[in-house]
Amino acid sequence: MKKASILLALVFAPVALAQNAQLEILCSNGYKSAMEKLLPAAQKAAERKVHVQYGTSANLKQTIQSGVPFDITILSAQVLDDLEKSGQIAAGSKVDLASSGIGIAVRSGKPKPDVQSTQAVKQLLESAKAVSYVPVGASTPELMKMFDSMGIKKDVQKKAILQPGADQNMKSVADGQADLAFGLVSEIVSVPGVQLAGPLPSEFQKQVVLSAGIATVSQNREAANKFIKALTTASAAKTIKMIGLDAITVEK
Repeated sequence: MKKASILLALVFAPVALAQNAQLEILCSNGYKSAMEKLLPAAQKAAERKVHVQYGTSANLKQTIQSGVPFDITILSAQVLDDLEKSGQIAAGSKVDLASSGIGIAVRSGKPKPDVQSTQAVKQLLESAKAVSYVPVGASTPELMKMFDSMGIKKDVQKKAILQPGADQNMKSVADGQADLAFGLVSEIVSVPGVQLAGPLPSEFQKQVVLSAGIATVSQNREAANKFIKALTTASAAKTIKMIGLDAITVEK
């Protein structure tokens, strides 16, 4: 009887360990500022320790497709939909958390340039010595369309400083390497050393939706659901708004 109990314990030990492991989260840079503020309460709600890895949605998509284990991911909605279709994200687990527009960042302390019209933004780009953006960021497709529409795409690309992530992108402006940077508003407003000059002109503006999903193979589904739910409370919505995002799903 004792041997049988030991054998059962050995058989179920890996499952138990997996179910009690910390939550592994892959999070888009666009939601980073919100995550950092909401993490303590969400971690408490999930009753688990949490490890978060940040990056662009495009790069995190590649990470997931390479087979790196995770429990929750927060990405742009389109990328998350693609991963659900390919089977990496559990069907029905998607929750739209927040959205952010695309903005223009300049160095703190400098007069904010006029960015209210297409012509004003074009002149700003033409006069800038260096422009920074993330080549695979959520806002990049809209930027390319805007540069192309203005007829200055090649000129901008010649003086572009391409950065691997939002932190480096904003740092290039804060350090004076670039005159301006483009990114989600949520990637700009909470960063020391930079300020939001304004959103892109309406004809080029796009609201990027950030959504959470749970890995199909996650053995921490219950804890993951609790964590995501904590990101949709009324209190969380207030925090989300403070850092330049608009909350989408708010639990009553």
